[in-house]
Amino acid sequence: MELQYVLVKPLITEKSTLLQEAGKYVFQVAPRANKIQIKEAVQKAFGVRVIDVNICKVRGKMKRYGPRVTLTADTKKAVVTLQAGDRIQLIEGL
Repeated sequence: MELQYVLVKPLITEKSTLLQEAGKYVFQVAPRANKIQIKEAVQKAFGVRVIDVNICKVRGKMKRYGPRVTLTADTKKAVVTLQAGDRIQLIEGL
């Protein structure tokens, strides 16, 4: 998988903004991406040093639209820990 397709988008939630104080950033990533690819993609895209990558698969939820029941898509998210002193300004500026 090519590195430009690994990171889908940053996830901005209340919990992820609290994690930024500890130098951890949360991204939605491609379902087939592994930890090594995520680490390389973040380092290349933002010019920071990554210490650790934790990944989590998020299962889709059941949604009802009247009588019709559908399932949202499964996703994968990654919590990336940066070396002390490194920051990703793009995410913190939102």
